[in-house]
Amino acid sequence: MSTIHILGIAGTFMGGVAALAREKGHTVRGSDQAIYPPMSTQLERLGIALDPGYRADSVAPDCDEVVIGNALSRGNPAVEAVLDAGQRYISGAQWLSEQVLPGRDTLAVAGTHGKTTTTTILTWLLHSAGREPGFLIGGVAEDFGVSARIGSGREFVVEADEYDTAFFDKRSKFVHYRPLVAILNNLEYDHADIFPDVAAIQRQFHHLIRTVPARGRLIVNGEDAYLAEVLAMGCWTPVERFGFDPALEWHAELVEADGSVFVVHHRGARVGEVRWSLLGRHNVLNGLAALAAAHAVGVELARVMPALAAFRSVKRRLEVIGQARDVTVYDDFAHHPTAIRTTLEGLRARVGEARIVVAMEPRSNSMRLGAHAQALAPSLDGADAVVFLHRPELAWDAAGVIAAVRGDAYAVPDTDALLARLDAIAMPGDHVVFMSNGGFDGAPRRFLAQLQPS
Repeated sequence: MSTIHILGIAGTFMGGVAALAREKGHTVRGSDQAIYPPMSTQLERLGIALDPGYRADSVAPDCDEVVIGNALSRGNPAVEAVLDAGQRYISGAQWLSEQVLPGRDTLAVAGTHGKTTTTTILTWLLHSAGREPGFLIGGVAEDFGVSARIGSGREFVVEADEYDTAFFDKRSKFVHYRPLVAILNNLEYDHADIFPDVAAIQRQFHHLIRTVPARGRLIVNGEDAYLAEVLAMGCWTPVERFGFDPALEWHAELVEADGSVFVVHHRGARVGEVRWSLLGRHNVLNGLAALAAAHAVGVELARVMPALAAFRSVKRRLEVIGQARDVTVYDDFAHHPTAIRTTLEGLRARVGEARIVVAMEPRSNSMRLGAHAQALAPSLDGADAVVFLHRPELAWDAAGVIAAVRGDAYAVPDTDALLARLDAIAMPGDHVVFMSNGGFDGAPRRFLAQLQPS
């Protein structure tokens, strides 16, 4: 087998590529400038050597292939050295399409929100049906302990990201996957660093639709107007829509307001009831989409729906990391106003009148560029207090956002100040939610340790 060096290995997608390459027997090495759990933990367990930072000598001259993540661009010392040396290089998405997906039935999960959770639910359903699926998830699945696995079955489930592929391939990653079944969860404006408007994102989603064969299936959120416009551009594949509207092919009926219990209907007929630990209407839709996709490849839903009661989701999706001084601490990946709002709505439905305190790091490219600044304060209406980590490099002025937040709001310049502010305002019975799509300087676990008696 060959030696592969992955540039950007600690990203959730590239870390999954690393796991698949290792499982295929390749010698895998990697570099990244931000290496933190849970991906760093997964890579260490797999015995993959990690090289911090990007240097001209990061990639060994005898490396057979370099897989380059989309976070790297021209001017990066490691990239420049690879190009100058004439070494073979490829994107992660293309590597997956060439080395793993041929001969498989690919099930791709796309959408602005919920991709990781929906991909994990679908994988769990196929696993529970005995299908032994392969998968690549943009996070570490609690039930599998890894973010990616080759699998011995016919199906391969992949989180299908609309972000661009690499500095040398500006198409969305998902156009590489050629799925048999594609879930289109939702579509909103995001990734302001590469898409000028919603229409640009819609075009990429339509490129995905063009690759799904007529014998396949499109599972589409029937309540999303932007996705309806995408379908109107042209569709050559049977479509099944899902949502809360009984007129749709798949619809959910809430039994519990927090989304922990719901009934599934298909074409007006009751399929069964789901009882699980996940919260929120958004997760009900995620589960409904996954059930529809599993049904599309012949899974008997009555057989696998009970397995959702044991489903443990993905790390950093409203993950409870501990409790101390009667304060419950959560780590969450939400970084878009819609995801923030729906996550807090689900938690509010569960905790009732208890106080919710949010610690937020506006870290995504769209957040840093201020693309979501106006929508951010309303998305936090479910919180009683918010502490923003307003790093000096944050481009937009947080004062306007803070003034518009319904509850108490504060801005602090660094993580130490954030932890001090949280310590000052946290009270017994509170639920403290850390929200960031990055490492957050380990703040959630540092805060939990801070709460522990000395």
